[in-house]
Amino acid sequence: MAFEVVCLSAVDGSAGEAVAPLVAEQLGYRMVDEEIVAMAARQGELDPALIADVERRKSLVSRVLERLGSGAVASAGMGAFVSASFDDTPDEAALRDLVRAAIAEVAEVGRVVIVAHAASFALRARRDTLRVFLTASPQTRAGRLSLDAKALAKLDANRADYLKRFYDVGVEQPYHYDIVLNTDHLEPPVAAGIIAGLAMA
Repeated sequence: MAFEVVCLSAVDGSAGEAVAPLVAEQLGYRMVDEEIVAMAARQGELDPALIADVERRKSLVSRVLERLGSGAVASAGMGAFVSASFDDTPDEAALRDLVRAAIAEVAEVGRVVIVAHAASFALRARRDTLRVFLTASPQTRAGRLSLDAKALAKLDANRADYLKRFYDVGVEQPYHYDIVLNTDHLEPPVAAGIIAGLAMA
């Protein structure tokens, strides 16, 4: 069966930003990334300016939580990996609900490639969803990002922290995904072709 939803997760430096639009183009699907955040802002009645700076996840989440207040929001959210450390308060629970609601709403429409936001975990119960993970060796990733090993490890720690706090994932595993691709030697068009071909199978 063809998959109506493709969730594409990628570690930093694995070429996810190049692969995702190619997958969407080959499938004729729309691609959704920061739209998840915009939807959450609208549904949570938050100022979209709060989530404009997607590079500063920690300060972003802090500002969003300040705006939410206790028990102020019922549904939809912000996503993407963050490095913030929060107590398990009602505010954080509301934020998790916002994330899941926004992702679910996008998936319900179908014919979409959802990038990041740990959507593979949010939609793990859906059988029409292809969960894809892109990775690469630390050396390749560091070279692409012009980072040293310490900075790369920090990015990975941020990702692990997000998965733990928002989806209770202790250690990310290959079996969390339907397909895992190493982009050390796979150019983006090749990786995208593999994903699109599987999605149409």
